Amino acid sequence: MKNIQDVRIRTIESLITPAEMEGICPVSDEEAERIASYRHSVNAIIKGEDSRLLAVIGPCSIHDPSAALDYARRLRKLADAVSDVFFIVMRTYFEKPRTALGWKGLIIDPDMDESCNIEKGLMIARRLLMDITDIGLPVGCEVLDPIVPQYTDELMSWSSIGARTTESQTHRSLASGLSVAVGFKNSTSGDLTAAVNAAKAASNPASFIGVRRDGRLAVFRSAGNDATHLILRGGDQGPNYYEDDVEEAASAMEKAGIRASIIIDCSHQNSRKDYTRQKRVLRSVIDQVRWGESCIRGFMLESNISPGSQKIPKDLGKLEYGVSVTDGCIGWEETERIVMNAASLVREARDNGGKVEIL
Repeated sequence: MKNIQDVRIRTIESLITPAEMEGICPVSDEEAERIASYRHSVNAIIKGEDSRLLAVIGPCSIHDPSAALDYARRLRKLADAVSDVFFIVMRTYFEKPRTALGWKGLIIDPDMDESCNIEKGLMIARRLLMDITDIGLPVGCEVLDPIVPQYTDELMSWSSIGARTTESQTHRSLASGLSVAVGFKNSTSGDLTAAVNAAKAASNPASFIGVRRDGRLAVFRSAGNDATHLILRGGDQGPNYYEDDVEEAASAMEKAGIRASIIIDCSHQNSRKDYTRQKRVLRSVIDQVRWGESCIRGFMLESNISPGSQKIPKDLGKLEYGVSVTDGCIGWEETERIVMNAASLVREARDNGGKVEIL
């Protein structure tokens, strides 16, 4: 009989099941309690029940676990210093969507040599999420591959669906069943419609095919996610973090019958792909919050130990420590400075009854 299956598949390799990986790297009762507390805080902020802002801060992508832990220890100290006004979640992105080609992230290619040892990548990612949690920081991930969350879902406190996958029905259904709050980014064109529709769809029950922790296929029936929100990241026509843009987004969400809950991405098209402009975006976000824009529930910053970005060299020994291999990031010193300044401005407004001086 002529073979007509998997005709373009070169090899098929067995993969450790989520349950087996959990057996190797189990979450302790103490860690579970801590993560549950983090999720409660995130959800309360998204729902407007906690007046603090959610601050998702960290590298564009993680490629060096040692540097990520170094960064996490610094971020933990900053999180403690601003905990009265910001709830900081470390951005721990292990998968990178690509328009064409390029490195697809630590989970897919942990050795950065196109060998794509995915099982190794999953194990590194899980252990790193546990280590960061033990440091005392909640973690947030972008959900790209629909199977990966079975290996990491229990460790996350927040998640996002990227601009390129917001329109995906698979990701909307998956988001409806995730254990954490989910933010949908507007499309790369800047259009809000897909993201608003996604947030609404994911807030409702869904049925979808997935992989159980024991590796068997199953039909999952979700209850719907009550902490969906919008992430404004700009688009082809320019930034969309200004007051009029935020009002338009809030209005679109309200017309769709969902909570107007918005996070501003200070990077990507909002910074015109210039990482040094992130502080300008943050300044505008904080000004709007100080003036009483309650639908803004947080912000995102792409930050690393050292500023800028670097290409991946053939000799990985030449990689610069603490420098992004994807989008450019602000360095730690600037991160600390602008977040502390932003916190001071928010405190000033709140100490004054939520008011600022009229210009």
